[in-house]
Amino acid sequence: MKSAYELAMERLSKSGPTVKLTAEQKKELAELDSKYAAKVAEREIFLKGELAKAAGNADFEGMEQLERQLISERKTLQA
Repeated sequence: MKSAYELAMERLSKSGPTVKLTAEQKKELAELDSKYAAKVAEREIFLKGELAKAAGNADFEGMEQLERQLISERKTLQA
């Protein structure tokens, strides 16, 4: 009797062979990853600065909105 894992692996191999990436393709993917990581970091730095300003002004509603915006933008950029 085969396990569910073995059955799934058989179905996967029937659907098509895995594609090997060339060194150039891997390099391009790494560059894209780096670019988006930089965008995420840039937005986080900006929004954390804005959070600090809002905290200094005791603007709690603004802080809450900025925190939600930070979470939303992280999800958007990392998806």
